[in-house]
Amino acid sequence: MGLKDKIKELAESIYLEVVGHRRFLHAHPELSFQEYNTARYIKDALSALGVEWVAMANTGVVAILKGERPSSRVIALRADMDALPIQEANNHLYKSKVEGVMHACGHDAHTASLLGVAKILLELRQEFGGTVKLIFQPAEEKLPGGAHQMIKEGALDSPRPQVVLGQHVMPSLPAGYVGVRPGMFMASNDELYLTIKGKGGHGAQPHQNTDPVVIASHIVLALQQIVSRVANPKFPTVLTIGKIIANGAPNITPDEVHMEGTFRTMDEGWRREALERLKKMAEGIAESLGATCESKVVDGYPFLVNEEKLTASFRDIAEEYLGEERVVETDIWMAAEDFAYFSHASDACFYLLGVGNQQRGITSSLHTPTFDLDEDALKVSTGLMAYAAYKLLGNG
Repeated sequence: MGLKDKIKELAESIYLEVVGHRRFLHAHPELSFQEYNTARYIKDALSALGVEWVAMANTGVVAILKGERPSSRVIALRADMDALPIQEANNHLYKSKVEGVMHACGHDAHTASLLGVAKILLELRQEFGGTVKLIFQPAEEKLPGGAHQMIKEGALDSPRPQVVLGQHVMPSLPAGYVGVRPGMFMASNDELYLTIKGKGGHGAQPHQNTDPVVIASHIVLALQQIVSRVANPKFPTVLTIGKIIANGAPNITPDEVHMEGTFRTMDEGWRREALERLKKMAEGIAESLGATCESKVVDGYPFLVNEEKLTASFRDIAEEYLGEERVVETDIWMAAEDFAYFSHASDACFYLLGVGNQQRGITSSLHTPTFDLDEDALKVSTGLMAYAAYKLLGNG
């Protein structure tokens, strides 16, 4: 039996165990920077396998596996751990037991899968050479994110990997498929906070007020010109104002309006220029209309780039493992991911794991109260990552 078939057999044999990990984590979600029980669960699972681990970044965990054949190659595999502040609307037995918190982005599956990969590689350690670092990372969903802190504390040191792999569930792809894209893949993400201060008063006497609601409306529309008329069309750019608070009433003009938004792009030079333009435009419009605008930008994650040669190699490996028809090239994704920090620190490849199943009604998008996944995908998530680690370490 070849190594690929052995891994497929192992992925099948541990499937129910991986499902168990996923369902436990799904039922017990924890928010970003609060993953204490999740970290304890991971540590206990690794210890049960006889795998040594170290804690870092408060709730992060890093473990190392070594093949028994001689090799100096090192690869890192990353999974994120945190959940979202969403009330789950599903009714399955493993529904979240935590009010207002849900694994609506599949990080439970990512973590369960990496535990499965660890078990597969342990079974095969006599058949490969090299070192595998398992990075269980907290706080992907909330700035400043856990990846930067883990890198700062040494997750990529001693030994330093030549390659970092990560995967993300994607319900728009059918279970059994993976999506890959070389080069620029995901966007940077910065948060924009604006407070327009005017002069409130009676809604029937607008001439006596400096209406921050109207001024905020001008700003919302004007800022979109930076996307449509200033940005180079070659650079994907998104600006969304997703929150506006104007605490007045039908007949009361408030003193101020608070707005929050996100700016995303795929070019670092344009990213910095655009953020300065956004601030200046908002402040200038407010001043021209007799108000003031206090602006603050919270730096988010950089863009995520998949190293071209590595990603081509991963695609070849995925096609070999799954079949060419089950590996698709995905489009750019304007979501943001703090795996981007790993992609700037090392050659990296971040790919999409299909988890959808239209026939079973598993179609809900990420970050929704009804998100779920076809758990058959967990056979691919463990087997493919283990096989990719084996091959990218120079074995086979």
